[in-house]
Formats: sequence, C-alpha cells, structure tokens
Amino acid sequence: MPKTPVELPSPATELRERFQQHLQRLGLTGLDLEAHLAWTKANKPGDLEAAERLLAQAVALKRERSIEWRIKGSGLRARRTMATFDWDFQPKLDRRTVEELFTLAFLDRHEDLLLTGKSGTGKSHILQALTLKACGHEWTVRYARCVDLIDDLYAGLADGSYERRMKHWCRPVLLVIDDVGLGQLKRREDEPTAAHILFTLLDRRHSHATTAVSSNIKLSSWGKYLGDATLAAAVLDRLVGNAVHIDIDGPSYRQHLVHQRAGAQPGLEPMPAQDPQ
Repeated sequence: MPKTPVELPSPATELRERFQQHLQRLGLTGLDLEAHLAWTKANKPGDLEAAERLLAQAVALKRERSIEWRIKGSGLRARRTMATFDWDFQPKLDRRTVEELFTLAFLDRHEDLLLTGKSGTGKSHILQALTLKACGHEWTVRYARCVDLIDDLYAGLADGSYERRMKHWCRPVLLVIDDVGLGQLKRREDEPTAAHILFTLLDRRHSHATTAVSSNIKLSSWGKYLGDATLAAAVLDRLVGNAVHIDIDGPSYRQHLVHQRAGAQPGLEPMPAQDPQ
C-alpha cells in the first residue's frame, strides 16, 4: 500500500511556534500574539509602529508581573487603597497632607513617616495603601507589624542568622513598621532589648532609606514598651528628626462599625477593638 504523505507544517505555523518559544524564553508567555496580528491586519500600521506596540505590550506584562511579585514579597496581607478610606469620619485629619504622601516624593527625599493615634483611626489603612502604592511604582517594600519584625530578629539571634535578617530589613527602599505598642514583645534575659534592635535597624537606614511607623501608644510610652527608655528616646530621635509626623486625633472607625452592628442586632453587646485599623 502506498504510504500516506506526511503533512508538513506551513511556514506560518513554524514561525508561530518559534515565536512562542521566544516568548517562553523571555518569560512573556502571556503576550497575546494573535490579538496583535489581528490589530496589525485591521489597522495596517507601519513596521516600526507595529513593533513598538508589541514591545509596549511586553513591557506592560513584565511590569504587571513585577508589581504582583513585589506585593506578594512585601508581607502585605490586606490590599487596601485610599479609595475606601472614610475621610468624613476623621474630619481633623489633614487630607492634603495625607494625599501628598501618595505622590511618594518623601521616598525620594529619604524622609521617614510617623503616624500616631488611637486604635482604629486609620493608621494601618494608610500604611497598607502606601505599601501598595510603592509596590505599584516598583519600589522594594517590606511591611510588618512591629512585634513580628522584632520576633524575626530575635529568631536570628537564636539561630545565628541575625545579621542576614537585619540586612534583609535594611534593604527595602520603604520599610513599614506597623502597630508599635500592640502585641507582647518576647525577650530572654540574655538578649538585647527590642529598643536596641529597633535602634540598630533605624540607625542603619537613617538618611538613605525611608521607614514608615505607626503607633497607638504615646511616644512617651515607647521606653516601657520597647524595654529601654534611653534607647527608645534614641529611636524616636532618629525617627522624628527626619519624619513627617501625622497624629490622627479622632474616634475609632472599628468601634463605630461595632456599634452599628450592635444597633442593627438587638442584644448584641459591642466588643472592644483589638487591632488598629
């Protein structure tokens, strides 16, 4: 019997296959080649315009992936933006000052940021939104609650990786330390105080990288919380001397929501808020 002739792929098919291999090699498998070819057929652009459009799509895809990688690596758990911030609930908060932060110009100036105020007044919301914004501009950002950051560095003292971990926290363009004053700091007798660790970190970052901090306790109480009044004063000296300081003097939004729910459900007792907003 005569053999069935083998159907060879067309030159166009081979070209598409090679193109997809190139995209895979470049990490651009999400690029929609067929959509681009359809656009060129419909619009009949010049060669340079068609090439530029394809490159622009590749750049946009790489940027999108870069931003997502930075967000996932930042330690951020909640992706909050200022679009959901209730400005009317905090009428004493200077909106213009807060919105100026979101230009991220203070990162270029290596200025620090200190947000203070009672629990639930929006400090964490602002810091989380800033983290997301900085990631969107492809800055290197790390976000952590103060107690988690200190625990990580204490773990480094225990397993000999302290210096490596300290360098990890020193590296980001923006380091966000949320909730100073919330959570118990654990320390053994032979270990340095949290104040010592925090001072070392801020001293290494001072004047060349931005650190944003929030606290729901008075600055005068940092010494007691961090375990050393003298070093806590030095921490604040490093921080406040080069920082934008915003004190949010207003009610707790979380308590407001709790009371709203209690009013909607007779017999439900309002519970005290545990974590700042």
